[in-house]
Amino acid sequence: MRSLPRLTQCSAPLTREVSVLDEFGLRRSLHIPAERPLTVFVDKRELVTLMTLGQAPELLVLGYLRNQRLVSDVGEVESITVDWEVGAAAVRTRAGIAQIEEKTAQRIVTTGCGQGTVFGALMADVNSVQLPSAVSARLRQSSLYAMLEQARKLDSVYKKAGSVHGCALFCGEQMLVHMEDVGRHNAIDSIAGWMWMQSEMSGESPVGGADKCFYTTGRLTSEMVMKSAQMGVPIIVSRNGITQMGHALGQQLGLTLIGRAKGRHFICYSGFDRFDSEPEPARLLSEAS
Repeated sequence: MRSLPRLTQCSAPLTREVSVLDEFGLRRSLHIPAERPLTVFVDKRELVTLMTLGQAPELLVLGYLRNQRLVSDVGEVESITVDWEVGAAAVRTRAGIAQIEEKTAQRIVTTGCGQGTVFGALMADVNSVQLPSAVSARLRQSSLYAMLEQARKLDSVYKKAGSVHGCALFCGEQMLVHMEDVGRHNAIDSIAGWMWMQSEMSGESPVGGADKCFYTTGRLTSEMVMKSAQMGVPIIVSRNGITQMGHALGQQLGLTLIGRAKGRHFICYSGFDRFDSEPEPARLLSEAS
């Protein structure tokens, strides 16, 4: 059986109540999202400081290591210990990370909220990403609508306090996990960590992405597209739009990218061969305008 890392369970309060003054001159209380720094140490070596909500910090750190390709298997990590009193996450590996200085030498500051970083070698190694064929990994338009409805009904930090991004992983029309954070890149990393920690009944294989669909409230940048592809997830749905580089990378990798998805509206930007369209009845021009 695969040896999974030991994780603390140090989630933190996700919102904070503050006093505000509104446009009517009224003082009232409302909730805002928490934001706190988490400095990651790998085998006592400082790696990065992540600004995070604190929902699932251990999964965030594990997913960050995975998506940065610093570790290639969950079994390489012995433990992740989070201590909010000092704002640190201590990662202990079983045999160290080979060439960690070289792997972390070049960083690209991305458009991720809170200044995401991608170690430079990742973007130069996109051709190594393997995704399932369009025959085996598909999405029906009706399933897309069902996903969007589930996302709409979620009892989320966003509904209570705003100012956060949410991400979810679906298998068919079933939502498997939902994460929120101050940055969409953190939310997807947390899901990547969750996938590694969730083993099949045999206890040998982590959850794979081949038959999954990834949903995000954030825009589809190159960073989000790359991370989803590295997780093996071939279909990405966003409530927001897409950037030129995100679009180009999606086409290069053969991903289905769907944006502006809300209610019964969406735009499929790439990967049309994975999408089973069930077109809406044509609307009158007067209705469309």
